[in-house]
Amino acid sequence: MMRMVVYEDFATNNVYRFLTNNFIIEALTVAELYRECWQIELFFKWIKQHLHVKSFFGTTKNAVFAQIWIAVCDYLLLVIAKKLFHIEQNLYIFSQAIGLVLFEKMPVSELFNRIDNSKLEPEDDGQGWLF
Repeated sequence: MMRMVVYEDFATNNVYRFLTNNFIIEALTVAELYRECWQIELFFKWIKQHLHVKSFFGTTKNAVFAQIWIAVCDYLLLVIAKKLFHIEQNLYIFSQAIGLVLFEKMPVSELFNRIDNSKLEPEDDGQGWLF
C-alpha cells in the first residue's frame, strides 16, 4: 500500500505530490523530509559540477568527508588565485591550465602566455554542455 501526500507551497503556488509507504508520520513531516532530500541531491550535483568529484575513493564517512573537504579547499584556492591575479578565463579553463603546469615554476600571471590553449578546452564527450 502507498500513501500520497499532497503539499502546496503557498510562496511559489506549486503543488507537490509525494508517495510514501510510511503511514505513521504526519503529512507535513513527509513533505519536509522530501525537501531536505532534494537539498542533498542539489548539493551533490553542485559537487559533481564544480568540484569535479565523480566518485569517492573510500566509502567510510571519514573518507567521503576528507575527499569533499580537499575538493572544496582546491576550489577555494583556485577562486582566490583567479581573483588575486585577475585571470580572465573561466574557472574551468584556469583549473585545467594549473593542472598542465602544476610542477613547473612559473608566475601565475604568465600562465596563459606559455601554454597551448587548445589543450584547455573540454573534450567533447557527446553529452554537450548546459552552460
